[in-house]
Amino acid sequence: MLSKAEILNILEREENVINCLGLKKHKGQFKSEIKKKINEIAGFCEQILKIVKKLDRSKEIVFLECSCGKSYLSFALNYIFEKEFNIKAFFYGVDINEELVQRCEEISSVLGYSNMVFKQGRTIDFIPPDKEVDVVIALHACNTATDEAIAKGIKISAKHIMVVPCCYGQLSSQIKDSHPLISLTQFGLLRYKFADILTDALRSQFLLGNGYYVDLLEIVSPKLTPKNILISARKIKGKSKRNLEKYYELNGMFNTDFGLQEFFHARTPNDALACTG
Repeated sequence: MLSKAEILNILEREENVINCLGLKKHKGQFKSEIKKKINEIAGFCEQILKIVKKLDRSKEIVFLECSCGKSYLSFALNYIFEKEFNIKAFFYGVDINEELVQRCEEISSVLGYSNMVFKQGRTIDFIPPDKEVDVVIALHACNTATDEAIAKGIKISAKHIMVVPCCYGQLSSQIKDSHPLISLTQFGLLRYKFADILTDALRSQFLLGNGYYVDLLEIVSPKLTPKNILISARKIKGKSKRNLEKYYELNGMFNTDFGLQEFFHARTPNDALACTG
């Protein structure tokens, strides 16, 4: 499969898709903010290609991009799959912004991508019309929208859930006191940084407890952006029993009320029905 550098080179040379997405070059070069976005997309695509390599490519691979926005990621993947690998794929894109959804529909039509469907609404409410989703993806879905993507992936038993979180706002105000690390969190800057780490740790434990193998990776250098952590989760075959004990233990240690659990029915740590949709 392709490396990040190779993907970046392909995207930088592709005029048609890039122009349709509004990522036009200035005097032959991308503007600095666009260059950053292209790097993030290339880094995410690299990790997605690694998991696609292990899937059955004789069958259509179905993606769900949550809080897709302008859906740069799905359009880039679609182009790479078609031009470089002849991989048959289908993409659902969901976003609450109706204007962005309409824009994505128009771009997919111009590019002749009949294998892309975009829907307006919340991720958690989306029901795939007629295809079983294999891979759930989200690139910088803001705050709890990342948790919606994770919850949706678990509820539909996606083979892979891959999210790169954006802003973190849930926990920083909740960890000011009544936990073992008050000496650390009493300092505002450290509290905010620790809240980010704790948030992703809780997300990872929740996925682990719901039968997923979890890995955390960097899609780009932190020098480019601090929002570079990919939570990559793979459904473990034959593991249907849920065990959220470690998630609740971590949540209880810091007396937090983490929003991810709100997308599921009330449950106990070892409830076998913990994550039925």
